[in-house]
Amino acid sequence: MPASLGVAECRRFIRAVSEKAKEMGVPVSVALVGPEGHLIALERMDGAGWITPETSWAKAFTMAAFRSMSPRFQDGLVTQHWLRERNPQLAVNAAVFTGGKVFISGGAAPVFKGNAMVGAYGISGGTSDQDEVMGRHAREKLGWRHLPEKDDTPQEVKDHINAIYEKVGLGARKLG
Repeated sequence: MPASLGVAECRRFIRAVSEKAKEMGVPVSVALVGPEGHLIALERMDGAGWITPETSWAKAFTMAAFRSMSPRFQDGLVTQHWLRERNPQLAVNAAVFTGGKVFISGGAAPVFKGNAMVGAYGISGGTSDQDEVMGRHAREKLGWRHLPEKDDTPQEVKDHINAIYEKVGLGARKLG
């Protein structure tokens, strides 16, 4: 049976994000989707903004869609900056083509088991940086990977991603 992301795992992820969000004083919504972008779980914390559920789902959907196209799209921040550099209109067009399901921002990443992308998550309610901190906290707590076990990303792609991380102040996140 192929690897998948189950609802029980998603609930544990949501709890871990919620713990960090409470600690930070930032109520959020969290969405998790399968690799095809279909919703598995979605939760809005008390006090989270009215549009954060839709935004978190769109972030998760976007990560599943873009990562399935290319290893270049490591997370929401890289995707956002790559599009800004290369083709800003593509994000707008993709949002139109998908009925508004595309939203590119930090606080989103794919989820891998081994080398299989089993889904993606999106967090919305804080700044992109705050959403990123919550996602990273939950991934580390649960032992989730946002990259495949065997990284076969070409070096020129890694160099470009590292340059983006450096530009946005995340130079410590270097890819090997």
